[in-house]
Amino acid sequence: MNRRNFLQNTGVATVGLTLGGLSLQSFSSDSRTKITILHTNDTHSHIDAFDANHPKYPNQGGVSRRATLINAIRKENPNTLLLDAGDIFQGTPYFNFYGGELEFKLMSMLKYDAATLGNHDFDNGVDGFYKQLPHAKFDFVNANYDFKNTILDGLIKPYKIFKKEGIKIGVFGLGVELDGLVLKQLYKETKYNDPIAISQQITDTLKNEEQCDLIICLSHLGYAYKHDSTTISDLKLAAATKNIDLIIGGHTHTFLDKPTSVTNVVGKQVLVNQVGKYGINVGRVDFYFDSLKNIKSEGESIPV
Repeated sequence: MNRRNFLQNTGVATVGLTLGGLSLQSFSSDSRTKITILHTNDTHSHIDAFDANHPKYPNQGGVSRRATLINAIRKENPNTLLLDAGDIFQGTPYFNFYGGELEFKLMSMLKYDAATLGNHDFDNGVDGFYKQLPHAKFDFVNANYDFKNTILDGLIKPYKIFKKEGIKIGVFGLGVELDGLVLKQLYKETKYNDPIAISQQITDTLKNEEQCDLIICLSHLGYAYKHDSTTISDLKLAAATKNIDLIIGGHTHTFLDKPTSVTNVVGKQVLVNQVGKYGINVGRVDFYFDSLKNIKSEGESIPV
């Protein structure tokens, strides 16, 4: 299925952005490389589709449908990454009974490439999360939680790098302040560090040392907070940093039809996206690289 038919059949909204002063005409269909980023957040143990009589989400979601959608997009573009922004656990009896084993096994079958931790992923404590890690055939990334003196020390990476058709992609993670959201006995000695300061350090490493062409943040900070000007959010993170190309968000269960564009500290555009909750949407962002690795991007939210 070509892209035009795909968009027509799904009826999704799209956004086109020009980065680095380049227009769409600057890219040749013969020379550009397309990288597709698929993402979820706050799936909250929703394995099955909602019932047809559900008052809010009738006949929506479900892991099997998500798998069908993801597989179709991967066939369209093999240069695809699948990412999750946290809160995989808690929300249905599947978690109560299996403790996260089923969620990790299914995500592994869907071939997720990386995920970050949300606050609810601590609901069975760091020990409960550790117990389920062998079922996850993908890496968890988080740069602002210090897991020293916990059982997770050394198991959660600050970032991971992927290579797709000559394009180097750096993916790092950020987590929300756990104090006040999670009981101390659950997260134990895990320490929260300032996301902005950490992001500046990590993105400098990814951009200048690792020579990444594309930098993605998996964030469980929340999209925005209306009544608290001091709380860090994805929109504030985008505006206060540089080198990030895409922030994939979670925590606030924000439904966006298309990514928000934010101007960062050096005047470049950052995409911020989040696709609600319960796996009823999958986010998609396509990045196009010309021969000089200049970027054009477009994004959408796809109903499941």
